[in-house]
Amino acid sequence: MRSVTYSMNVSLDGYIVGPDGGFDWTGPDEDVFRFWIDQIRQVDVHLLGRRLYETMLYWETADQDPSLDDAQLEWAALWNPLPKVVFSKTLTSVQGNARLVSGGLAEEIERLRLEPGEGEIALGGATLAAQAAASGLIDEYRALVYPVLVGGGIPFFPRDERRVDLELVETRTFSSGVVHLRHRVAR
Repeated sequence: MRSVTYSMNVSLDGYIVGPDGGFDWTGPDEDVFRFWIDQIRQVDVHLLGRRLYETMLYWETADQDPSLDDAQLEWAALWNPLPKVVFSKTLTSVQGNARLVSGGLAEEIERLRLEPGEGEIALGGATLAAQAAASGLIDEYRALVYPVLVGGGIPFFPRDERRVDLELVETRTFSSGVVHLRHRVAR
């Protein structure tokens, strides 16, 4: 059965965006960007909330931007054909290789887990991840921790006061000071 992974950039104090909604502190250096490229290769389908979907829309046409470097073109070539499931109650349509779902996260994940395939079911967006976490659907938490304190905003981890035991699977420190932490849910 395919695993569900939740991966996002996060500040050291635990936020994916700051109190002003900004995430300019997450601009990846070359090594971190290469890491994200390697990660997306392991994904069969990506589940996104509305805000993350809207942020990632840039990549749907980025390959037409003549200023992109080889790594950015490689990311676009991997991201665009990747099947995406967008969960939103406000959007009426989505672009690219995406389909829109207005509810039923647990049912969608269970359906995807039963499909053939070896790749991961990636989950992005704090609101969507909070719903999945509340139902015990996340198998791995992957955080790229940036050396910055933003003082508030949208938290990486849901604040539902629920204990989840984790086991450390992998760490990696980048020259920029970003630290990748990969934890598996202990079941």
